[in-house]
Amino acid sequence: MQALVPALAISLLIVPVGAAQEVQSSAGVLSATVLSEGLDHPWALAFLPDGRLLVTERSGQLLVIDDGVISGPIAGTPDVYNQGQGGLLDVALAPDFAESGKIYLTFAEKAGDAGLQRGQGTAVMVARLVLEGDAGRLEDQQVIFRMNKFTTTNRHFGSRVVVGNDGNLFVTLGERGEQDRAQDFGDLAGGVARIGPDGSVPTDNPQLDGWAPELWSKGHRNPQGATLRADGQLFTVEHGARGGDELNNPQPGANYGWPVITYGEDYSGLPIGVGTEKEGLEQPLFYWDPSISPSGLDFYDGDLLAGWQGDLLTGGLSGQVLVRLDVEGDTIVGEERLFAGQLGRVRDVKVGPDGAIYLITDEDNGRLIRVAPSGQ
Repeated sequence: MQALVPALAISLLIVPVGAAQEVQSSAGVLSATVLSEGLDHPWALAFLPDGRLLVTERSGQLLVIDDGVISGPIAGTPDVYNQGQGGLLDVALAPDFAESGKIYLTFAEKAGDAGLQRGQGTAVMVARLVLEGDAGRLEDQQVIFRMNKFTTTNRHFGSRVVVGNDGNLFVTLGERGEQDRAQDFGDLAGGVARIGPDGSVPTDNPQLDGWAPELWSKGHRNPQGATLRADGQLFTVEHGARGGDELNNPQPGANYGWPVITYGEDYSGLPIGVGTEKEGLEQPLFYWDPSISPSGLDFYDGDLLAGWQGDLLTGGLSGQVLVRLDVEGDTIVGEERLFAGQLGRVRDVKVGPDGAIYLITDEDNGRLIRVAPSGQ
């Protein structure tokens, strides 16, 4: 399905901490309030059980934000490849976090740290988070997964990690800017991997002939948003080239087509692949043309915006926008764009325990922003 409204080009409006920007929406007037600023290209958000937030910075820091106050860096994070689009990326809590303290981190790993000769690739670390007052550290760190082919490019690492209802992990992996890798089924690049919480391969993975055993789906370009629906279904958003950003519901053993089919074109203006359809390749649930560069993804399940229950929220980097996708069953029936050009490059989106929507902006002076009905 094509985007239902055109992209909006509005100049960036800088909003200071504590100030609010308002916009009319289908749920009434929404207010975006800046809670924190001064973050260094923040990449991901995760809520702790007590309502505090974990935030990753691409440069390698893991932070805690408590009522807008940013902690010092958590000690013990992995050494990251912090160049281009690489760095410390996603963070997710284990289902038993309250007892175990375990978290998962995805990051761009240097070859030397992985015991390899050259290049870099996406990896997953599990560690135990210990918080004491306003300080914290990681203990028992273990890299449980890494791409099986490291290369020297500095882009398209992905990467989100989502804990499935069964405790297994979905990990989204970009094709590293080497598009043909997305159709090499022995290569994890351009795929969604599914691994056990210890990095093992679940016995019910597709495990098709020629497929790397960790693969769940293939033919993805650069998935930078992923979330789980209550029924356990995985949804992802990925960057297209020039146009062709996609929302998908990756199914086991399915091929989502990149770069054979796409709704975008090369940055040179030349076509990519054979067109928009080919037998045996999956269609997106929704696509954007022109691109918004979607990043972060979450289902709305709060009480503040009752009419949005079950809808999807994603951010736009180049689009500088918060997007709501109206979901009915497995179909996207509408799109709503909010705060276009007003908040900056939206990198991650999470629904908070209070029913508000929390955003981070990927900038030198990155900000944490709370979106809620005006006055709430």
